[in-house]
Amino acid sequence: TGIRKFNMMFKTFQGVNENTANEIYLRPETAQGIFVNFQNVQRTMRKKIPFGIAQIGKSFRNEITPGNFIFRTREFEQMELEFFCEPGTELEWYDYWRSYCYNFLRSLGMSEERLRRREHSPEELSHYSNGTTDIEYRFPFGWGELWGVASRTDYDLKAHAEHSGKSMEYMDPFTNARYIPYCIEPSVGAGRMALAFLCDCYDEETLENGDVRNVLHLHPALAPYKAAVLPLQKKLGDKAKELYAMLSKHFMVDYDETGAIGKRYRRQDEIGTPLCITVDFETVEGDPANDMQKDTVTVRDRDTMQQIRLPIDQLVPYIEKKIEF
Repeated sequence: TGIRKFNMMFKTFQGVNENTANEIYLRPETAQGIFVNFQNVQRTMRKKIPFGIAQIGKSFRNEITPGNFIFRTREFEQMELEFFCEPGTELEWYDYWRSYCYNFLRSLGMSEERLRRREHSPEELSHYSNGTTDIEYRFPFGWGELWGVASRTDYDLKAHAEHSGKSMEYMDPFTNARYIPYCIEPSVGAGRMALAFLCDCYDEETLENGDVRNVLHLHPALAPYKAAVLPLQKKLGDKAKELYAMLSKHFMVDYDETGAIGKRYRRQDEIGTPLCITVDFETVEGDPANDMQKDTVTVRDRDTMQQIRLPIDQLVPYIEKKIEF
C-alpha cells in the first residue's frame, strides 16, 4: 500500500457553500481556546503567575482504530488545565502536577496496583515538551493512558503571538520583568476516567450462602446517589417521602419502594449507592421494649452490609462525613 495523506482533524464547512473560504476544522483538543484567551483571563481576573485555567468540552479526533467501549472514540469530553508559571520553574511545577494527579486518583480509591506513571523518553517527547508523564491504568484489555501531564514550555503562547501579531507577554508586577510564561498541562478524557473507575470498582462477591452480589465500590464522593431512602413497606411511604425530601436538600438521594427490601438493597449495590436508609415501623411508632425510639432509621453500608440505628436528625452530618475525601 502506498503512502496516503491522513488528517486526524475533522474537516467541514461553515455556511451553505462548500468552498475553501468556508473550510473549518473541529478542534482536536480544548487547550488552544485557553491559550488564545490567556491575557484576557489574566487581566480581567487580575491573576499573578503562577495560575491555571481549566476547561471541559467536546473534542473530535479522526481516530483510525476507535474501540474498547468508550476508551477511544472520535468524539469525547476532554478536561484540560493549562497552568502558567515563570520560565525556570516549569519542571518543579511539572513534578507537582504529576504527583497531584496521581494522588487525586488514589484519594478516590483507585487501586494502586492498577496504576502506574510512565515518563516519556527523550526520543518519545513531543517537539514542544521538555517533560511528559502518562498516568496509565490497567484496563481489562491492558494498560492504557488515563491522564497525561506535559510540560509544554512556552511553545503555544509563542506560536499564537507569532501568527496573530499580538504579544503574549506577561509583566511581573514585583520585578517588572516581561516574559512569555511556560505551561504545564494535565489532560484527561472524562469518559476514559469514568471507564477506569467503573472497571476498578465493579465486583462480584460470593456471599456465605453462595449467592453472588454485584456491587460497585465507588468512593462515596463519586457515587451518583449518596443514599437511598427505602420504606420497609409501602404503607410507610409518607414518612419515607418526608425523609427523602429533607435529605434531598443536601444530597443526591434515591427513593425506591418497589419490591422486597433485599432486592432493593441489591439494586442500590449495583449502582454504587454507599448508604441505604430504611424507614420501618419503629421509625414511626418506636419500640420501647427493644429500646428503639421514634424517628430513628436503619442505615446499611454498601461495602460491609452492616446496619446501624441512627436518629433522623443525625443523618445529614453522618452522610457528610461518609462522602469526604
